[in-house]
Amino acid sequence: MSALLAGIDGGQSSTVALIADERGQILSRGASGPADEVGADSTSTRLRNALREALADACRRAGLPLESGFAAIVAGVSGYEGRVYGALPEMPTQRFILMHDAPVAHAGALAGTPGVVVIAGTGSVVYARDENGVSQTLGGWGFLFGDEGSAFSIARNALALVMAAEDDGDRALREEAQAACDFFAMGSLRQIARAVYSGELTRARLAAFTPVAIRFERFRKIAEEGADRLAALAHRGLAAMKEPRAALTGGLFADADFYERVRGGILETVPSAEVGRAKYEPAAGALLLAYRELGLPVPELER
Repeated sequence: MSALLAGIDGGQSSTVALIADERGQILSRGASGPADEVGADSTSTRLRNALREALADACRRAGLPLESGFAAIVAGVSGYEGRVYGALPEMPTQRFILMHDAPVAHAGALAGTPGVVVIAGTGSVVYARDENGVSQTLGGWGFLFGDEGSAFSIARNALALVMAAEDDGDRALREEAQAACDFFAMGSLRQIARAVYSGELTRARLAAFTPVAIRFERFRKIAEEGADRLAALAHRGLAAMKEPRAALTGGLFADADFYERVRGGILETVPSAEVGRAKYEPAAGALLLAYRELGLPVPELER
């Protein structure tokens, strides 16, 4: 059997693993829970478990033994900056590369070519790499300090708006407030707030409210402001590129209006840019980097 490679995308809501052979044939896809280490301490096994469980799921789906060895595994993890705070990952390979998820998403979205990737999922970030291999990260400051245009940011700001309206006795947003209570199956906005602070409602669960929220006009404006900010950051990343390319990836871009808002905003400031959806998902980008790590030709991935 040919050598096995794996690429893993560890996000704030879920983790995805792809297994492929050395010819670029994808054998299977596995999934597990979130992998980021926000708030993790030395006792946390969140990252280790998410990577291991996603890979094990992919092995089962491919009919491979769980103890299968890999020639190389690359994993991109949301928020990773060179330090693991909890238990160290234990992966079945001698060549394991752990990195931030932005370069992994870039590699997948643009199939290894220069350009800018705009990521809008639970969190958000813009990552640029030019023709000389020089990279730049814009945004991506996390849920407390930024992440404009992310699902968490939109949901947080939408809930803050209806909570302020309740304090002001403004009943104009009562339908939106009821939609939030219904979505979280809670009797009041204060119950939602307490559940967030107690940890009962996770960031991922809060972010999941965004597709519901942006059906409302008042909340749609929040999403548009976030989209405009992402477009502005992408413009900065594209400014010095000879052949400007941008790819948009992440769950929020499933919303056609959000996608077109970001795409249109980029083209308004960089009319010559080639802007479209990602060629491959981030886990596939990690897989392409695994081929590069082994010095193998980077293939066109096939299912």
